Amino acid sequence: VQLQASGGGLVQAGGSLRLSCASSGASSRFTMAWFRQAPGKEREFVAARRGNGGHTYYTDSVKGRFTISRDNTKNTVFLQMNSLKPEDTAVYYCAADERIILSALREASSYDYWGQGTLVTVSS
Repeated sequence: VQLQASGGGLVQAGGSLRLSCASSGASSRFTMAWFRQAPGKEREFVAARRGNGGHTYYTDSVKGRFTISRDNTKNTVFLQMNSLKPEDTAVYYCAADERIILSALREASSYDYWGQGTLVTVSS
């Protein structure tokens, strides 16, 4: 499984960005997720979508602003980010795994496959 994230950039507070994660080898059964890591901080969970059209999950700080979606015809997962805040500044990583139990969904260590990261910078 290979993942490649893209779409990061510099945006003003209140703006929007859409991140993409192109995957090869990750079937529709895979749980796909986005994590982020700000300078000096640990990698944290942002959003996930369970395989086979399952539920989506978000960390509280992005609920109502971010949306994770998947286009299986293009093998791509998206993270639409609206109303961006300076505290959203981080390197964003996409991750995938075929077998994740719900209780471990938000743990980075649960995912076997990772993309290279894309930098999102939100200016105030």
